[in-house]
Amino acid sequence: MASHAILAEKAVSVSEARKNLSQYFIDEPVAVLSNNKPTGYMLSADLYEKMLRIIEASGAAEPGFFRPSAVRLKEISRISEKLLLEADAAKLSEFSE
Repeated sequence: MASHAILAEKAVSVSEARKNLSQYFIDEPVAVLSNNKPTGYMLSADLYEKMLRIIEASGAAEPGFFRPSAVRLKEISRISEKLLLEADAAKLSEFSE
């Protein structure tokens, strides 16, 4: 049986995380587990941005490598606008923050 390293001090199951995602976006990584194996990590926007700055400053990745290009951002914006304009009241009422 292979073991899987959990590279965070805090861990939560996928089903538990789904109940209230926002409580796990903190300033340290939180391992998300499925069948007691890490499937991903959650972290706050601030921590993610700090990590990107460190990676980019180290030269390990080109600046902007983890960010969408201007062309991709325009495409995302166009698709989002189209979906919002086509959404009916029932679809819009499903949204919650």
